[in-house]
Amino acid sequence: MKLEVDVRRLVAEIEALAAISDAEAPAVTRIVFTPTDLKARAWLKARCEEAGLTVRQDPIGNTFVRWTGSDPTLPAVATGSHIDAIPNAGKYDGVVGVLGGLEAIRALQGAGFHPRHSIELLVFTSEEPTRFGIGCLGSRMLSGTLSADTAGQLKDNEGTLLNEVRERAGLCGELETVKLPGTYFAAFVELHIEQGPLLERTRIPLGVVTSIAAPASLRISLEGSGGHAGGVLMPDRRDALCAAAEFILAVESAARSSGAGDTVATVGICEVFPGAVNSIPSRVRLSADIRDTDLKRRDGVMENIESAAHAISAKRQVSIRSEVLNSDAPAVCAPAVIEALCESCRKHKLNFISMVSRAYHDSLFMSRIVPTAMLFIPCRNGYSHRPDEYASPEDIARGTLVLAETLAALSR
Repeated sequence: MKLEVDVRRLVAEIEALAAISDAEAPAVTRIVFTPTDLKARAWLKARCEEAGLTVRQDPIGNTFVRWTGSDPTLPAVATGSHIDAIPNAGKYDGVVGVLGGLEAIRALQGAGFHPRHSIELLVFTSEEPTRFGIGCLGSRMLSGTLSADTAGQLKDNEGTLLNEVRERAGLCGELETVKLPGTYFAAFVELHIEQGPLLERTRIPLGVVTSIAAPASLRISLEGSGGHAGGVLMPDRRDALCAAAEFILAVESAARSSGAGDTVATVGICEVFPGAVNSIPSRVRLSADIRDTDLKRRDGVMENIESAAHAISAKRQVSIRSEVLNSDAPAVCAPAVIEALCESCRKHKLNFISMVSRAYHDSLFMSRIVPTAMLFIPCRNGYSHRPDEYASPEDIARGTLVLAETLAALSR
């Protein structure tokens, strides 16, 4: 079988999808269920139907694109990723896995391959946490990690319930039906940019992911006492922002002192009230992200952060409340799917290394219900979630070729 990836078509499609954005190029912003997101979904559906594939959506908006195999009763072999994008993002995160997955299927069609297992391309809803405060919404629900009842209580930044938002987007049906049976898929493979510098630094074109880090997200509310910036003397202050500054540094310190280089912690949101230069901040809301490949170590960091919060609260006479938005276990990728990726790399004489994914992806949750692995390609300087995110056409084509070969091996 001679596989040929049409890299010109693939790159042109990446550029076309990037143009469907709420941000000025080169930035990309596509928030789930906005008119821009729905336009992007419609554009992608048209590309899939042009390839002769059948398309359906579930009630949360996960999209299933099927190439029916010779035995449709067998569990499907799947690939895919997401097309939603955080504000001021790049054009490759998630998109390489979706459009690369579509191109892999077209390459197999062009080579005359006929799968026995059906092959499905998945486009997951809301991998990014931007709108509802929780990442991988679609894959969490597919895997049963997030229940329909809990999902139904989620609200966006304007306080609108998920059900109302999805219904406005034209999605209907009961959320209870989103969860897939464990027999639905035989294997899942996600192609993705690395979002780190290791592949580029080592000049190795491909990374086969063996495990995915455990993420946790916290929302922290600090409340002190406001007042006039000139009228309240320093000994009398209960400044919520000063307490927040100490807390942020405590988060950094907890990660740095974990004893392992795999621990990372980030405070990415800081909202200050009332937000005036001559007013002492009375309230602050923070969002923190803590990750590690070791669950026990990650949870130890979270305990240290909680202890620091108590100390800062007592010292500064400011109340600090934290809410755990999600706390997920790490994933170990499936040996059979890893070997299929490795063998596909060898077949095409492409160098690769084994890697850990420190960013989490929909694969983390898919691994709960199906044997799963990931394939990484380099991105320039390791940059991601920013407008200058970049993966070369050559690297994208290599990843797509290996993905196509792997899908063929798994679907025979």
